[in-house]
Amino acid sequence: MNIMRPITLAALATTIATPAMADRQETVYINPFAGFQLFDDKRDLSETGTFGFGLEYRFKPHWSVEALYSRADADRKYVPGESEFDEIRLDGTYYFAGPDEAWNPYVSLGAGHADFGSDSSGVMTAGSNHDETRVNVGTGFRYNVSDAVSLRGDLREFHGIDESTFDTQVSLGVSFAFTRTVGQSIPEPALPADTDGDGVPDSRDQCPSTPAGVTVDSNGCELDSDRDGVADSRDHCPDTPRGADVNSHGCELDSDNDGVVNSKDQCPNTTAGADVDATGCEGVTETIQTFTIEVQFPTDSSVIGNAYDDEIRRVADFMQENPETIVEIAGHSDSRGNADYNLSLSQRRAEAVAGRLTESLGIEASRVQATGYGEEQPIASNQTADGRAANRRVEARIQVRR
Repeated sequence: MNIMRPITLAALATTIATPAMADRQETVYINPFAGFQLFDDKRDLSETGTFGFGLEYRFKPHWSVEALYSRADADRKYVPGESEFDEIRLDGTYYFAGPDEAWNPYVSLGAGHADFGSDSSGVMTAGSNHDETRVNVGTGFRYNVSDAVSLRGDLREFHGIDESTFDTQVSLGVSFAFTRTVGQSIPEPALPADTDGDGVPDSRDQCPSTPAGVTVDSNGCELDSDRDGVADSRDHCPDTPRGADVNSHGCELDSDNDGVVNSKDQCPNTTAGADVDATGCEGVTETIQTFTIEVQFPTDSSVIGNAYDDEIRRVADFMQENPETIVEIAGHSDSRGNADYNLSLSQRRAEAVAGRLTESLGIEASRVQATGYGEEQPIASNQTADGRAANRRVEARIQVRR
């Protein structure tokens, strides 16, 4: 028996080329085993124990190749004597489960060379005293006790090509695993074109010529934080109220050039050069008294009940005693919710209180102005419940023109 043949096959098994993969796991098993072999009747050999070892290379999670060597001393079946048996073979195996699973059932297919050695009786019987090529098919399982140790049971049928014999072998072995992970560098994919360098690829960039360094949205367009139609990088007035008319620099218009922008100008056609107050009206208005009106509105409502008439009457009484006065009913909110909605709600609530002054308490409409300020003028922190409650208020600012 030439012992170099199993060594050569083992070396061949460990050098079989495999497809390139990234982070591929490879495992080499050393598989000693013992078994029991049933020979075809033509061989005139009794059933006998056998032993051997294999060197298995698992190059993919479900595929491996294995070089094996086995031997036995079999008694003759019909005449006295015994015969030595040696075999080397190469098997390919498909596992039905990955190496991380406890149970790994498999099927195998292979071929090898068997040497039935010398017969001590000197009697020649078919299939008992010659070299023979055998093919095999098998099935079995591997049970992983740990990452390094596993048990393997195997059932295999051999077919001797020269004499058309059929032999059966069952075996049980223990395996020792040596595993490594093979990594392969993968080229970075080419980045999509981004002509203006704003981080949005040209295929999605709806504003393909934004200036370098500006902040853009997901469509590649410059941000317009106050939504006045002027991008932030060109906006000299970045906090204009929503919906206000602005010029090319993003600043509110002042149509009558009195220094009060249109959205706050209550007298939009004042004479050029006239002195105006903060509302854009001629003359200077001074606040001489401020009443905080304790009015509670239902959630998301501007309906005012009769229960608050006494609060509102305080304002009416003061104005009747001081006929030269006017009043601004100022509505305020906390910061919860949408700022635009809060502004609108505070305006409606201010108008509800103003309407009670003019409709029920007899104050001339020309002396009453309702303005909603939303969340812009807090008097307490909006981070606490008490602070938010204080900010949800209506004020009556009694004013007189000087």
